[in-house]
Amino acid sequence: MSSHPTLQELTDCGVVAVMRGLDPETLVETGDALREGGVTTIEVTADSPGAIEGIRELADHFEGTEVHVGAGTVIDEETANAALRAGAQFVVSPSLHEEVIETCSRYGVVCAPGVMTPTEAVTAYEAGADVVKVFPAKTVGPSHVGAIKGPLGQIPIIPTGGVGPSNAQEYVEAGAVAVGAGGSLIDEDAIERGDFEVITENAEELVAAVEAGRGAE
Repeated sequence: MSSHPTLQELTDCGVVAVMRGLDPETLVETGDALREGGVTTIEVTADSPGAIEGIRELADHFEGTEVHVGAGTVIDEETANAALRAGAQFVVSPSLHEEVIETCSRYGVVCAPGVMTPTEAVTAYEAGADVVKVFPAKTVGPSHVGAIKGPLGQIPIIPTGGVGPSNAQEYVEAGAVAVGAGGSLIDEDAIERGDFEVITENAEELVAAVEAGRGAE
């Protein structure tokens, strides 16, 4: 696996928090709550209101810390470039876009394109992806990750979509280097009422599930 520091932090932490559609005014507090719970890789999806500014604000806030901020739902070169200019340290896509991978490779930024099949995984890795995102993971489950890892053990996999504390351990046991999670981490009702401790507790629970999966390996 690549020795890139962002990828190392991502795999060490084992969880990528997906922020989608959050009020820009709550991004920093949510990020702090995630960090308090042990989640140090945070993705702001590009389809969220004010996403680019949100990435910039979080990147500035966490500059010099162990927290790495990235952009998600990036499906074109223009968006990738905008996210990188804002300070994104990694880029995630729901699907496979080689121009996005090329842009990230050009600037030495970690890229995680979305794949579902072994063919897509190999295509992405040969194009320069650092890691692939199996998405939506909930439609195929942990066994699918294990099936891909069988012949393609050299390709790091992050399942995302329907992953939470109840099943993260299974995905890690199947060979995932980390998991991506949004709804199971980011409780919007709790954020709305200012109860950020809920976010920290969710993060702690998910990190513990990942660690349990690693302990069972």
